[in-house]
Amino acid sequence: MPKMRDTEVLDLAVLPRNAGEAKQAWVYRSIRQAILGGSLPRGARLASTRTLAARWAVSRGIVELAFEQLRLEGYISSRVGSGSRVSARLPEEFSLQEHSLPGARSIAASTAAAAASTRVVAGLPFVARLADPALFPLDEWRSHVSRVLRSLSAQQLGDDDPCGDLALRGEIAAYLRTTRGIRCDAGQLMIVTGIRQAIDLAARVVLREQGRVLLEDPAYLSAVPLFSLSSACISPVPVDEEGISMDGIRQHADAALVYVTPAHQAPLGLTMSVSRRLALLDWAKAHDAWVLEDDYDSEFNYSRAPLPALKALDNGDRVIHCGSFNKSLYASLRIGYVVMPDALRPALRQLRATTGRSNSLVEQLALASFIRSGALSRHLRVSRNVYLRRRDIVLAELRAGLDARLRVSGEHAGFHFVLWLPEGIGERDVVQACAGANLTLQGLGEFCRERAMPPALVIGYAAARDDVLRDAARRLAREIAALAQAGGTNSVTSSSNPAILR
Repeated sequence: MPKMRDTEVLDLAVLPRNAGEAKQAWVYRSIRQAILGGSLPRGARLASTRTLAARWAVSRGIVELAFEQLRLEGYISSRVGSGSRVSARLPEEFSLQEHSLPGARSIAASTAAAAASTRVVAGLPFVARLADPALFPLDEWRSHVSRVLRSLSAQQLGDDDPCGDLALRGEIAAYLRTTRGIRCDAGQLMIVTGIRQAIDLAARVVLREQGRVLLEDPAYLSAVPLFSLSSACISPVPVDEEGISMDGIRQHADAALVYVTPAHQAPLGLTMSVSRRLALLDWAKAHDAWVLEDDYDSEFNYSRAPLPALKALDNGDRVIHCGSFNKSLYASLRIGYVVMPDALRPALRQLRATTGRSNSLVEQLALASFIRSGALSRHLRVSRNVYLRRRDIVLAELRAGLDARLRVSGEHAGFHFVLWLPEGIGERDVVQACAGANLTLQGLGEFCRERAMPPALVIGYAAARDDVLRDAARRLAREIAALAQAGGTNSVTSSSNPAILR
C-alpha cells in the first residue's frame, strides 16, 4: 500500500463544464478524472468540502454530494478527524483482478452490479431511498453520547459480548414487543452492523455448503451477492400482489432458507398479506426450513398502522427476524439487530464471535439511552410526517404533468414507490432521456433475476429537499409525457395494486 501523503491538494484543476451539465456531476467528473489521471495520487488527502466549494464557486452541499458518490464507488475513503483521501486501490483495479480469479467472475459480477445499482445518495432524486440525515436530532444525540462517556467505567470497556450490549438488546426487545408484536427478550437478540451483516450471518449458519435459498423476484439488490458468498444455490421466486408466491416456493422442497421483505417488499413496495404469511410459516415448519425476515421500511407506513411482523406470528420459531436503525436514524450509525430462533442461537453467537465482536460500545449505550428517553419515537414521528409530505409532492407533480395517466404502487409506506410506465415506453428510454435532464433513475428491471416485469421506475424521495423533489418530478413528468406523445399512447390508468403482479 502506498504511503499516505499528509499534504492536502488545494489547487485541483477543474475540467470545463459541459453544456447542461449539473454542477454536482461536473465536480464529480473533475475529481474522478484527476484520480484516474494521476493528478490526485493514491493516498492523497483531498481538500475539505468547504475549501473546494469556495475555490470552485459552488455550494458546499454540491461538493459533499460529489464526495459521497465517489466514496460509494470506492474512489475515496473518509475517516473522522483525517478527512477524505484517494483510495489505495481503485475500483478499476478490482475489476481487472476479477478476471484472474478462477470461479470468482459470477460472484464479482453480481457484487459489481449490486454496487452500481444501490448508490442511494441523500439529496439526489430519485435514488434518495434512505433516512434524511438532516432530520436527525444531532444535538440530542450528542447529549446521549456525552452522558455515556461521562459514566463509562473501565470494566465496561473490557466487556465485549459478541451479541452486543445487554442494555441495548433489552431496549430493542421492548421496542419490538410494542411496535412489531414480537414476543422476545434481550437474550434472543444479537446486535449487528445492519441488514447486510444479518443476511451474511444467517446464510453462513443455515446454508452451510450449497444449501438452497429462495429469494423474492424482483428482490433487494444486495441479497444475491451476499448469499452467493455462502456458496448457496439461489432460486428466484416470483412476487404477486400478496407477496412471495407459495406455488413458486413449493417447487423447491429442498430449500433451507426463504428470504422475504414482508412489511414493504423491496422494491415493489407491497405488503405481504396475513394469509400468505401464515402459509409461508406453515410451509417452513413442515419442511424444517428457515425464513429470514428483513423488516424493511416497517417504521414508515403512511396510511395505517403496519401489520405485526412475520415473526409475531411465528409459533414454530422458524423466523430469523432482522432490522436496522441505519434506515430509520442515519446510514452511518451501523447498528442493526437479529432476533435469533432458539435452535440457531449458539451457532449465530459463535459465528459472530469468530468473524468479529460486537459494535462500538459507546454507540450501543448511546442508542439504548436514546430509545429509553423516547427520542427514537419522537424522531420517527417527525420523520414520518416529512417523508409523507415529500411523497405527496412527487405524486402531485407527476399527476399534474401526466394528465391523470399516473399508475403507481407501493406508495403507502417506505422511502420509495414504483411508477409504472405507459405502454410502449421502455425503462431505458426514460432513464436515458432523464439523464440528459440531470435526473438519476433506476428501472425495475435492475432488481429482477428471472421475472420479466412491465417497464417501471423505482422512485425514491425520502432524503431529498422539497424544492428539489418538486422540480425533479416536474422534469420527470415532462420527459415521460414527451415519450408517450411520440409513441402515440394514452393508455395509462391509476392503480394501487396493478394486476400485472399476478
